[in-house]
Amino acid sequence: MKASMIQAFYAFVGRLSKKEKAVLYVAIFLVSLTALDRLIISPIFSKVGSLNKEIRQKEAEVKKNLRLLAQKDRILAENAKYGSFLANPSNNEDEQITSVLKEIEGLANKSSVYLVDMKPGNAKDSGASKKILVNLNCEAQMEQIVDFIYSIENSSSLLSIGKYQLAPKSKESSVVKCSISVYKVTDL
Repeated sequence: MKASMIQAFYAFVGRLSKKEKAVLYVAIFLVSLTALDRLIISPIFSKVGSLNKEIRQKEAEVKKNLRLLAQKDRILAENAKYGSFLANPSNNEDEQITSVLKEIEGLANKSSVYLVDMKPGNAKDSGASKKILVNLNCEAQMEQIVDFIYSIENSSSLLSIGKYQLAPKSKESSVVKCSISVYKVTDL
């Protein structure tokens, strides 16, 4: 059957004129070229294109990682610098509040400030950190109060003053009554 089809094709081509044969050969060549493009060349180029895209993505990742590796020493130094703020976090909120109260009491004793009372407030979660609030009332000379406030603000454990109120204890007294809201930022 195949042989008869081939013979029929040769017989058909044999009956064509030279001009018709040239058009037939050009048509066969164009069809073959199109088939070659669709079956072999296009898949190869699309595969090469996707591989090139993947290579560019991997190169970008490698460059990013190289930048991070180049900054490794700086990152480790920053971590050591600020690690004390996050080191050994206590998961127990009562322990954290007790720690804050002890620290405030230590700073007050160091500044010779008399603490009338200290009341822990509510701890507030804010993202990846938690603020522990302590309200306190104290009495001392103005210089001692200023020293106490300075000690709180410059504490190495992220203590900060939210608000404060100063008032003289009496009209003729040099002693100042102070109400302060102190909070500490801790990680969760």
